[in-house]
Amino acid sequence: MGACHANRLRANLRAFKRHAALSRSLHCRDGAILQPTLPLKTNFSMKSGPLPTITARSPRLKSAMTSITATPLETRPPGGAPVVAGIRRTWRRIDPRYLQIFSLGALLIYGMASGLLNQTAVNAAAAAAGAFVAQAIGSAMIATRARLLSPLITTLSLCLLLRADAPWAMALAGAIGVGSKFAFRWGDRHIFNPANAGVVAMLLLGATALPGVAWSSPGQWGSAFLLAVALAGAGFLVTARAARTDAALVFFLTFAGLACARALYLGDPLTIPFHRLQNGAFVLFAFFMITDPMTTPNGRWSRALFSVLVAVLAHVLTFNFFIVDGIFYALAAACLVRPLIEAFEPAKNYQWPLDACRAAQKPN
Repeated sequence: MGACHANRLRANLRAFKRHAALSRSLHCRDGAILQPTLPLKTNFSMKSGPLPTITARSPRLKSAMTSITATPLETRPPGGAPVVAGIRRTWRRIDPRYLQIFSLGALLIYGMASGLLNQTAVNAAAAAAGAFVAQAIGSAMIATRARLLSPLITTLSLCLLLRADAPWAMALAGAIGVGSKFAFRWGDRHIFNPANAGVVAMLLLGATALPGVAWSSPGQWGSAFLLAVALAGAGFLVTARAARTDAALVFFLTFAGLACARALYLGDPLTIPFHRLQNGAFVLFAFFMITDPMTTPNGRWSRALFSVLVAVLAHVLTFNFFIVDGIFYALAAACLVRPLIEAFEPAKNYQWPLDACRAAQKPN
């Protein structure tokens, strides 16, 4: 009987060690792992009776054992749970700007290779040069580290949305877009989306002082349904990681509702607004430009109001004033009143995960 009870004890000790190791792997975060070698004291008798109990001399291990026994087993499933937790941790650490660069870059390469996008490599290089030079000058003026992700995203967006015959016009668009981050600020945030600022500035120059210097081609991507779905899928990844999916959906649904209501009022078939909603440039704007965390409100309700305002302004400019590029002007106008919208719902400023990680690693 004594040997049988000792075997039961040893099996129980092995089970406890496996249980503790699994609990530490599931519940410990960011390297805060309990020390595995802590003194244990076992109270048992070789006589038959209930299973032995294990007590801890160390307060830390006693706290860990309490946490283990208080947590239901069904919340710590073995097998794939650590893998899923690891995937979630990796997803939380990915900076959404990398996803945006990958999506926009793949779209640009596809458009140039397939001939759908009338853009040249020389103009793209000129836009990149203007954006990176403006970033370097602006960073030097405020004595901060030059960031490379923002001018790269601005360059890709300009190459997808703006057209120009002269490379200097694309370089000027990149410089104006990135320079607007440093020139127009409210508090510690810039007011305008850099790519949108570059597009609007060049469109205004093309309509006034420099006729035909630059233009946008909203219909260049066509209205292929599969392309719109692919763009929306990539956009969902970016907006989900940046916590801005609500802004894209509110804008898209509001604009779609207004367009469909107008079609019904005029007696037009619904294929007309549906055709417009499938436009690649429109989907690109909805999921990659209006959802910029740095230029949209941080509060959820204020962000929804901001998206509704952009959709209404875009609809009025497009269908009442017949401005083809109305969505870009609408976003620029809404950004001007964004501080007023945010005043009704103060919220913590968004911080890019990569910047937050760097700030946490700085010595105090």
